[in-house]
Amino acid sequence: MRILLPITLLFSSLAMAEEPLTAVPLYTESELLGLINSNTHLARVKADDCQLVQDIEARANKMALPSYQFLYGDMLAYAVCVDRNVELGVYYMRQAAQQGLAAALEQLGRYYDMGRLVQQDKALAITYLREAAAQGNLNAQLRLVNLFNNGYGSPRDYEDAYRWLFHSMVADQATHKKIAESLAKLAQKMPDSVVARARLPI
Repeated sequence: MRILLPITLLFSSLAMAEEPLTAVPLYTESELLGLINSNTHLARVKADDCQLVQDIEARANKMALPSYQFLYGDMLAYAVCVDRNVELGVYYMRQAAQQGLAAALEQLGRYYDMGRLVQQDKALAITYLREAAAQGNLNAQLRLVNLFNNGYGSPRDYEDAYRWLFHSMVADQATHKKIAESLAKLAQKMPDSVVARARLPI
């Protein structure tokens, strides 16, 4: 025997079963930069159930905010909450880099170094990485010095690269050791007087 529930009771029980929808606030500039620097920006967009795609696109496209250009570029490149479009994704990454966003400069430098999403181009990688390294981006500093250690780039840039990496502040012991090894290798390519000058307090 089937028991039929009154229609009002059926709808009320369905309403109670559904999760209430809550609006997700848009990220502040500082919050988004923190997410980008910790490489959790794409995970955050997914965790927010892709509710902010139109707002992110508007801030990247119409307002031309570099942090949102970078975020939207990554979303497009890796098909996060949008259809994949690598060409448009890299375009937005470049827009963010042209506005001086260190994370975008470092990422493009890394991609050109590795040949990821773009054709490998060590000279272009160094151009992007140098800009990011000058802003204090540790990943860019390490990759730049490693490129120089592997024979790429110009000796004229060794002193700046050594200085930036030497004066970086790192708590992680494994990273600290990696820095020391990279600097020791680069120092072998430089006159002692130049190394001593690069070590002077900034």
